[in-house]
Amino acid sequence: MKTKVVIISVLVVLFSACTKVEKTPTSGTVTIDNTVFQSSTYFVYGFSFSEAKLVSNLGNPGSDIIVFVNTDNTPYRLTLQADNLKPSFYKVGDYDNESAAKAAFDNLSLVEVPRWDDMADPLNTNQVWIYRTGNDNYAKIRIVSTVNEMRLNLPYGECTFQWVYQPDGSLTFPGK
Repeated sequence: MKTKVVIISVLVVLFSACTKVEKTPTSGTVTIDNTVFQSSTYFVYGFSFSEAKLVSNLGNPGSDIIVFVNTDNTPYRLTLQADNLKPSFYKVGDYDNESAAKAAFDNLSLVEVPRWDDMADPLNTNQVWIYRTGNDNYAKIRIVSTVNEMRLNLPYGECTFQWVYQPDGSLTFPGK
């Protein structure tokens, strides 16, 4: 009996020691949309750069950005919006095609921002943006694709973007 306890104890220690803590990614590609969900209240899923995943805008911490369909004008416009109570977006540029946008994004290593905007508006494919979090960390974003249409008689917006997050508070991004 004593031998079994020792063997089980050794196995438990070995298995717990083999648990690898995954480092949170600082880059990737993700898709967010404006689908509204309801539990006790209405919410949407946005993206958290520090957690590198989709999170509810009601979470703690909540999402950094959400996609929003601005219905104030016709045609409707897609925007990215932040929930940090300060202007957080800077458009680096609009590009004619995917390869030009990708090259601009990949080569963007240091940014000087003359003025921050309240939202990324209008949001279109082949744009590059800089985003400032509420903690003054930064992400660069390349808009890969967008969907802006009516679904079930409601405005639907979707944005797929490539991102690189800089959690150290600088506006210097690592190279490829």
